[in-house]
Amino acid sequence: MATNPPPGDGHRKGAVRKRSQVANTLTERYTKRDTETGRFMAQKKDGQPFKGVRKEHQT
Repeated sequence: MATNPPPGDGHRKGAVRKRSQVANTLTERYTKRDTETGRFMAQKKDGQPFKGVRKEHQT
């Protein structure tokens, strides 16, 4: 996992591994996925993308 020192400064060192995110056009929210299992993990309420998580491209 990525590290975040010092706490509260709003940036991340490195990327979050084994995770990806995809924009859901129906709900206009971002959904985080586990790249190993393909299962959906979490969804953002505010409509902004997850920080430090790579984006998937929808086809």
